[in-house]
Amino acid sequence: MQITDLKCTVIGQNPVIRITTDEGIVGWGEAESPKSYLKPHVLFYRPFLLGEDPTNVERVMLKIRRLGSFKPWGSAVSAIEMALWDIAGKAAGLPVYKLLGGKVRDKVRVYNGAVRFPMSGQTPDHYAANMALMKTSPEKFSIIKQGIGFHSPMPVRLPDFTYGEVREAPFYPNRGLLTERSLKHVIACVEAMKSVLGDEVGLALDCGPGWTVPDAIRLAKALEPLNVMWLEDLITGDYTPYVMAQLYREVTRATSTPIHTGEQIYLRQNFADLIEKQAVRIIGPDPADIGGLAELKWVAEYADLHGILMAPHGIADGLIGLAALVQVCATLPNNYIAFEYPTGKPEWWYDIVDGLPKPIVVDSFITVWDRPGLGVEINPERARRYLPPGDEDFFD
Repeated sequence: MQITDLKCTVIGQNPVIRITTDEGIVGWGEAESPKSYLKPHVLFYRPFLLGEDPTNVERVMLKIRRLGSFKPWGSAVSAIEMALWDIAGKAAGLPVYKLLGGKVRDKVRVYNGAVRFPMSGQTPDHYAANMALMKTSPEKFSIIKQGIGFHSPMPVRLPDFTYGEVREAPFYPNRGLLTERSLKHVIACVEAMKSVLGDEVGLALDCGPGWTVPDAIRLAKALEPLNVMWLEDLITGDYTPYVMAQLYREVTRATSTPIHTGEQIYLRQNFADLIEKQAVRIIGPDPADIGGLAELKWVAEYADLHGILMAPHGIADGLIGLAALVQVCATLPNNYIAFEYPTGKPEWWYDIVDGLPKPIVVDSFITVWDRPGLGVEINPERARRYLPPGDEDFFD
C-alpha cells in the first residue's frame, strides 16, 4: 500500500486531514479548532509522505516528527499520525486500540472539557452558580474543570489583580505576583464551587499559565483542605514553548494538592524532565499536540513507571480527535484518570460524522467501540457543503 495524496481543509474551524492510498483506504486526522491557519503547514509534509506505506506508521513518522515543535506547530504532525493509524487499522480490519497493544478498559472516563456554560461574572456566587449548571449536564460528569486566575477573565476584569501590567490578548498572556486581595478572591471562588460540588463531583482547576512560584505554592497549600483534583498549568502551559520542570518541582514538593501540566508539550523528549524529576503529579498531553497517539501512549507508560498520573488534554480536538482519544485512552496503564472531552462545533459536525454512539457520554464514560481504524468517518455528501472556497475537490 502507498500514500497517494495528503489534503487539508478547514471544516467549521477545525483543520481536517485526508490521506488517500492506492488501495482506496482513506485516513482522517484533525487539529484543534483555534488552529484554522494550519493548512499550509500540514501541506509542507506532503512530499515526505507520498509513496510511503501508511501502515508502517513509525517509519513514516521518523521522516516528519523532528520537523514539528511545541503547540501549535506539532499539531500538523499529530494529525497526520492520527490519519496513519486510521489507515493502518482499516487495512488490518482492527480498531486502532488493537494496534496500540489492546485495550485495558472497555469504557474511558471523560471530564467536561468543551461542555461549558457561560459565566455571567467573576464573583464566588457566579462560580457557584456555574457549577450548579454543570451538575445538570446530561453527561453526568464525575470531574468538572473550571478556569480560574490567569486562565479566566479575572486579570482583566478585577482591578489590581497583580502587581504587573495587564495585557488584553489571546492565549493568556499575563503573568505576575498576585495582590493579597486577588489571591483571597481566587480561593473564595474555589470554595464556592466546592460548596456546590461537595464530594459528589471532583473539581479540577485550569489556572494559567502565569503564576509565580510563591503564589502557586500559596494557592496550592490554601486549597489542600478542599481536595481538588488538580491545579493545571500554573507556571507554563497553553502556547508556552518551554517546560520549566524545576519550577513545577518546587511547587509540587511544597504541597499535597496535585499539580498538572503538559498540554502544549511536543514529543516524549520534552516530557522527560517533568517525569524523571517528578515535577508534577499529573501530566496532560494532547494527542493533537504531542505528536500523535503512539507518542501519548509512550509518555503515559513512562509516567506510570514514575508514579505520575495521566489526564490527557483535548478540549478543541473535534470529533475525529475525540475518536482518537477514545482509542488511545483505552490502552493506557492504570495511571489514567480521564480525558478532556471535545465536542463538535458548530453543531452540524454531528451530522457529517458517522460512527459515534448516541449519546456519546453516559455517566461520565464513553464505551470503547470496535470498528476498524478510528471507527468514525466524515460523510463526503453531507460535509461537502461546508468546504471553504477553493477546497471543493477535498473529497475527490
